[in-house]
This record gives sequence, C-alpha cells and structure tokens, in this order.
Amino acid sequence: MAVRPMAVAPGRHYNSPMSKSRHVSETPATQFLRRHDVEFGEHPYEYVEHGGTAESARQLGVDEHHVVKTLVMEDEHAKPLIVLMHGDRTVSTKNLARQIGAKRVEPCKPEVANRHSGYLIGGTSPFGTRKVVPVYVESSILELEKIWLNGGRRGFLVSIAPTALTQLLNAKPVQCASVD
Repeated sequence: MAVRPMAVAPGRHYNSPMSKSRHVSETPATQFLRRHDVEFGEHPYEYVEHGGTAESARQLGVDEHHVVKTLVMEDEHAKPLIVLMHGDRTVSTKNLARQIGAKRVEPCKPEVANRHSGYLIGGTSPFGTRKVVPVYVESSILELEKIWLNGGRRGFLVSIAPTALTQLLNAKPVQCASVD
C-alpha cells in the first residue's frame, strides 16, 4: 500500500498520514510534545465521570497496566509534585515520601491540583503544566515499550515511548506502587 505524502503547514508535525483526520485540537500537552519533536499517537475516547484508567483502557482496547495516571500530590510543606503510576496500581504515599526525602506526601485537593497543573482532574497531563514541578515515575513504567497517558483534556490520551518522561520531564524513578 502506497502512502501519499501529506501537505503540512510549516511548523506543524503530524504523526502519520492518518493523523490529520483523527487530529484532536491542541492542548498545552500536545503543544509541548510537538515543540520537543516527540512522536505520539492521539487517542480520543468517550470520557466517563469516575471511569478512570479502567474505562479509557477498555474503550481504547489497551492493557490498563500500560495506561499511566498523572497524580498531583504535595509534601508536608504543600510543595506540589507529580507522580506517574500504572492505571491498575495505587501510590503508597508512605513509600513515596520515604524515597523522595519527605515526611509525608498526600494527594492535592482537586482545586489545588488544578491550580498547580493548569488541567482539570481527569484531564491532567504531566506535559505542559502551568508550574514546573518535580515528576516521579513508577520505575516499572519505564520498562514498557509504549504507554498511554492523558493528553491534557478529559477523554483524550496520547501514546508515547516512556523514555520521553525522563528525557523531557526529568522524571525520577521510584518504587511506590501497590495493587488496588
């Protein structure tokens, strides 16, 4: 099958000949990824309130373990941080705090998380956040070939190589997963 070259506006990067028809409008996350020339796939799905990674994985036909949730948390000084965790796991805040040298870590209230990230809960991406904050990633995520994570809007995931997390976000590997 021959692939036709695609006319592209200067400065625009599309991931494949099909991406223009599936292109979802820009978010700060996709702008950040394009600005850094990161290859990624766009995966819109029907957002379901409180559906979480189980729902997005089901709709997109991917293993929930490969869907990464972006969690905005804070330490005992109310300093924000982002934790990237497998969709089918939870964060042991006690283990996380110990590994990052904090006395305690807890999830931010939704309105506080929104202020730190610039995204609504359910649409938080680690890319293109309002504030630059430390990012921690469950180490086993980095062993996967491809991951799906929020693209900056509810009902929209991007698929990328996990190396982008350490290269672009300077994400520090941690081991703080516990099974839901």
